Amino acid sequence: MTREARDTGRAADRAADGRRPLWRERDFGVFWAAQTLSVLGDSFALIALPLLVLEATGSIARMGLLTAAGGAAAVLAAVFAGAVVDRVDRRRLLIGCDLVRMVLYGLIPLVWLLGPQVWLLYAVLPLCEAVGMFFAVGYVTVVRSLVGTEQLTEANGRLNATAAAAGVLGPLCAGVVAAWSGPAAAVGVDAASFGVSAALVALVRFRPRPADDREPDERPGLWQDDDGTVGTVMAVGALGTITGALLVARTRRLLGFGRTWTGAVAVCGLAFAGLGRAGDVPTVALLSAAFLACVGMAGTCSMSLRQEVTPEHLLGRVTAAYWTLQYSAAPVGAALLTWAAEERGTAPVALVAGACCVLIAVAALFTPVRRAGRA
Repeated sequence: MTREARDTGRAADRAADGRRPLWRERDFGVFWAAQTLSVLGDSFALIALPLLVLEATGSIARMGLLTAAGGAAAVLAAVFAGAVVDRVDRRRLLIGCDLVRMVLYGLIPLVWLLGPQVWLLYAVLPLCEAVGMFFAVGYVTVVRSLVGTEQLTEANGRLNATAAAAGVLGPLCAGVVAAWSGPAAAVGVDAASFGVSAALVALVRFRPRPADDREPDERPGLWQDDDGTVGTVMAVGALGTITGALLVARTRRLLGFGRTWTGAVAVCGLAFAGLGRAGDVPTVALLSAAFLACVGMAGTCSMSLRQEVTPEHLLGRVTAAYWTLQYSAAPVGAALLTWAAEERGTAPVALVAGACCVLIAVAALFTPVRRAGRA
C-alpha cells in the first residue's frame, strides 16, 4: 500500500468517526503551546537559580541545598496534588499555577537590581516547584477534555515529545542567557514564559467535567482521598532527599569526592535493586529514602566538580551541555525500563538496573575519579 493510500485511509477513518486531525483542533494546539512553554520555564529555573546562588555566595553546598529543597517541595506537593486537582476548576488551576510562578520568579530579577538576596531563592524555588507539581498533575487531567478518548494516545505523544524537546532546549538556552546577561536575566525569561503560558491556557475551551453524582456525605475528604501508603512512601522519600542535601558537604569534606560519589552511586544501585524485592511498606519507604538521598548526594557532587574545574567563561555552556545529555537520555531510559517491567516483571528489571548502577561505581574506581581528593 502506498503512503498516499494510507493517508487517505486514515482521513476516511477520522471522517467516519466524526473526528478532526489534531493539527486542526484549535484548543489542543493552544494548550500544546502553553504546556511546552511551562516545561521550558521549569527547565530554565533548573539552571538559572543554582547559578544565581553560586554567583552570589560562591558556596557549592548552598547551591546543592537549594536544588534539594526544590525537589523535596515537589515530592511533598505530589502527595496532595491529585486530591486538589479533582476538586477544583482545572482550567483556573492551571492559569493560577502559571501566574503564581510568573510573579514569584519575576521578583528575583527585580530584587537583584538592588543587590543579591539569597534568602529569597530559598523561599521562591520550593514554592514554585510545589506549584509546578500541581500544574503537572492538572495538565494530565485536562487532556481528555480536549481531544476525547479516541485521540488520547496521539495527543499525549505530541505533548510528551515537545516536553522532552523543551527539557533539552531549556537548559541550553538558560546557559546561553546566563552566560550572556547573567543568571538573574535568565530567571526573568523564565518568569515571562509562565505569563505567556497562562495567557494561552486562558484561551483554551475545555469540555465540561461530568458532575459527581455521589451525595455530599459520601464524598471523601481531602485527607482521605490520597492513599496513605503512597503518601507515607513519598514523605519518607522526601526526608531522604533533604537528609542527603544536608550531609553531602560534610561527607565530601570527610571522604573526598571520589569516595563520596562512587559510594552514593553504589548505594543507589543497591537500594533500587532492593525495591524490586521489597514486600512491605516500611521497607519500600526506607529504600526509597536511601535511593533519593544518594541520588541527591551524587548529583550535588557531580555538579560541584563541574563548577570547580570549569573555567568561568565556559561554565554556562558546560552546564547546559551536561543537562542536554541528561534530559536526552532520561526519556529513553524511562521508556526502556517501563517496557521491560511490563514484559519481565518489576523485580528482575529493578535488579538489573540496580546492578548497572553498582557496576558504574565499580568502573569509576579504575578512573581518575578514584584519586579525587578531599574538598
